[in-house]
Amino acid sequence: MRIALLTCASNLPGARDRRTDAFEHDVMVATLGAAFADNGDHVEVVRWDALSEDWSRFDGALLGTVWDYPRRKDEFLSAIDRIACATRLFNPPPLVRWNLDKSYLRDLHGKGVPIIPAIWLDTPDTRAVEASFDALETNDIVLKQRVSGNSEGQYRLRRTDRIPDSCQPMFAQPFLPAILEEGEYSFIFIGGHFSHALLKCPASGDYRVQSDYGGTERAITPDDDDLAAAAAALSALEDAPLYARVDMVRGNEGSLLLMELELIEPFLYPEQGPHLGRMLHGALAERLGF
Repeated sequence: MRIALLTCASNLPGARDRRTDAFEHDVMVATLGAAFADNGDHVEVVRWDALSEDWSRFDGALLGTVWDYPRRKDEFLSAIDRIACATRLFNPPPLVRWNLDKSYLRDLHGKGVPIIPAIWLDTPDTRAVEASFDALETNDIVLKQRVSGNSEGQYRLRRTDRIPDSCQPMFAQPFLPAILEEGEYSFIFIGGHFSHALLKCPASGDYRVQSDYGGTERAITPDDDDLAAAAAALSALEDAPLYARVDMVRGNEGSLLLMELELIEPFLYPEQGPHLGRMLHGALAERLGF
């Protein structure tokens, strides 16, 4: 079995503008490479925008660290269609398209998944953002771009703060203190089966949990109710994706609320789940008929 692990140019070793979080890409490559080699199979790292690549030489392709896609959305969507015409792509293009715009949270909420309350701002001008404070009954909001990654284009705002200029569709949510008091939960699922969980905490003075902002993470054993909440969010999909990361935060009432359901290119935290590589290899082999 030969699998293409898709990435972006700025994650490749030796890249002049290599991303500061590219070490996460390195960890995923090492994890998958070892698991595949143990089974006599092979993973090859390939840029998703490699126009001359013959994708048919792979048995499948895995959306890995394609972290530049929010700024190249149309080009990225065209590329995944092209790849999917030549080989099996995971996760598949229809699911990627749905998950690319965070308005998918509205769909999940309509299916009964508890989410952080949100106000959707197609035109995020000053008047609309100011009105969201009243609509959400809070003086502290987080304003997010609907197509984004790594908290780019995201702002934590109080009522007295200047509203940033943006022409991108956005959404506003109340800031939840649990992010600072407890952290953000991530639950990793492979082929619909739970793999591992972790708690991500922001650096002092920040609220963002990604490594670029000083965030840290540690493996946890979730309690039954929290794991059930994550599994229920994932089960709202018609079919279990090959991989998923369910990001959640505790609401003011004490139960977990869905922050994001990451299905495109999430970092899957293999250091907190040492069996992740084996699970991914097994799930791919099953879906590809090996």
